[in-house]
Amino acid sequence: MRPMLALLVIGASSMCLPGFADAQNVGDVFRRVNPSVVVIRAKGSDVEGAGGLTRFTETGSGVLISADGKVMTAAHVVHSMDDIKVEILGGETVSARVISSEPAADLSLLQLERVPAGARVATMADSDTVRVGDLVVIVGAPYGLSHSMSAGWISARWPANSVYRSMPLAEFLQTKATINPGNSGRPMFNINGDVIGIVSHNISKSGGSEGLGFVVTINTAKKLLLERPSFWGGLEGHLISGPIAQILNVPQPTGYLVKSVARGSAGDAVGLRGGAALATIMGEQLVVGGDIILKVQGVAVGDVTDHRRVRDILDAVAPGGEFTMTVLRLGRVIELKGRHP
Repeated sequence: MRPMLALLVIGASSMCLPGFADAQNVGDVFRRVNPSVVVIRAKGSDVEGAGGLTRFTETGSGVLISADGKVMTAAHVVHSMDDIKVEILGGETVSARVISSEPAADLSLLQLERVPAGARVATMADSDTVRVGDLVVIVGAPYGLSHSMSAGWISARWPANSVYRSMPLAEFLQTKATINPGNSGRPMFNINGDVIGIVSHNISKSGGSEGLGFVVTINTAKKLLLERPSFWGGLEGHLISGPIAQILNVPQPTGYLVKSVARGSAGDAVGLRGGAALATIMGEQLVVGGDIILKVQGVAVGDVTDHRRVRDILDAVAPGGEFTMTVLRLGRVIELKGRHP
């Protein structure tokens, strides 16, 4: 593997990168794009030991991409949350809700209840033109510290379904620009100040920020959230198969064990139920007691191919149209019916 390109981390002050005498001043880029970046604080429920359901808070970042108040962020920040607040530059805070989500690419789209006067809409680039070695700027809220910036280079590109089985739809840009907790969902900009990606996560042996950062390309986000939006948001769970599926009496090779369902989501509307207790099965800790999804529109839940088929089928349902979902609930197979929002 080729050596990683050097990393330069800078503050919000105006300065130029050494060796880039003709490069645009990154401080100017920061000041231009900063009003489009938002801080997200979301609350949800989780199961913890014998204590049952507990409330928790997730902090992340996002970017305003439309004048009517749509914000892109990472799915793991907001996907199954039922209380979401978005803070813009200057501190004004508004409520938001998830209107589209695709955990298979770690992407979600929020709708603000209103757009504050100081917010500015970001410009989205064509991420297919991004090359290894390009200078990038990331703005977000690491450790909750709002509107902090880091900079670096693109160190690799990864096509969809080449990095993680859990995120088969995500095309990634890899970077050494600093990514810390609270940065998830924040935008990555090119030197022209256009969004080229949405930060997903960082891989590090120590758990710190010195590892590899993975950013979902903005073209992936536009395709999955804007061009072909999935309306199945607010649902969190775990794909089970093999001995675990057998122990839970799943009547097919695989199923999707529902962990939590956000209030007001499509899953909530169709009547899906989340789990209520922790259990360790075959060395794996799972939240059990919730529904196990077996089929959607008659298509069994299974591998990546099945996931794509289910998505395509649901995308074909007209707004207001009915769809069916087969679940295993407390040992009984039942059918749930819902409508496309």
